[in-house]
Amino acid sequence: MDAYLVSIGIVVFIYALLAIGLNLQYGETGLINFGHVAFFAIGAYTSALMALNGVPLWLSFPAAGVAAALAAVPLGMAALRLREDYLAIVTLGFSESIRLAIQQEEWLTHGVQGIPGVPALFASAGGSTRNLMQLASLVACTGAAILAVRMLQQSPFGRLLRAIRDNEPAVTAIGKDPAGYKIRVFMLGAALAGIAGAFYAHFVTFITPEQFVPLVTFYVWMSIILGGVGSMRGALLGTLILVVFLEGSRFLRDLVPGIAESQMAHVRLGVIGLALILCMLFQPQGIFGKRGQ
Repeated sequence: MDAYLVSIGIVVFIYALLAIGLNLQYGETGLINFGHVAFFAIGAYTSALMALNGVPLWLSFPAAGVAAALAAVPLGMAALRLREDYLAIVTLGFSESIRLAIQQEEWLTHGVQGIPGVPALFASAGGSTRNLMQLASLVACTGAAILAVRMLQQSPFGRLLRAIRDNEPAVTAIGKDPAGYKIRVFMLGAALAGIAGAFYAHFVTFITPEQFVPLVTFYVWMSIILGGVGSMRGALLGTLILVVFLEGSRFLRDLVPGIAESQMAHVRLGVIGLALILCMLFQPQGIFGKRGQ
């Protein structure tokens, strides 16, 4: 049971890193990104392939973040020319393009067969000790990400991001160019997703393209909506609630008779959807969101 809870904790903090990155893009800047999972995948495959080729993990993890950040530059440039609704469609298409590229480029990614034997983080330690050390590393990384985002929020850069979110024409009117800020915030959010992907790859030790479907992005969106858009506490609590729902719903089959194993996925999504609807009805700004936001 302890090992199971530690594993759940690891998943929570991986999703928390994803939520912090998406919150930075949407909560601070108003950029709608429906392709967040693409950077998650890029980070996972970058770190896994480098590690399998003998690159130490202390280099492959930063490389995963850098690769994801560089891949975000085209999307950041697209954000300069597209309205919010069109940007959402483009980012969703980008994530599917990345997944299909991973699936088709078998010479590099092994395609649909996936990449087995990805070196585990702290592989020299025992099973339970290794997972505890991975969890501790994720907690430290998430804490550092929260601290960095807090500092950014309180800086002139962060204040300008919120101004872009609230009234971009006014920012342009006072002589500021939102273009560079949008690209940089896309890169920062993508880098966090890439690092989360590296943690994921070295936790599960086997990755395939089907682990990086658009549903992952929408899980992260659910997290920040439940917790409160623009709130770091909300991102963490929303992620925790989401993972508890996802894992707790596994046991519904024992409580509710007549549910087949094949139907459980639909039941789990129904539970999450109901929670989201109730949140929108009674707490539309999220648990930690600001009223009127």
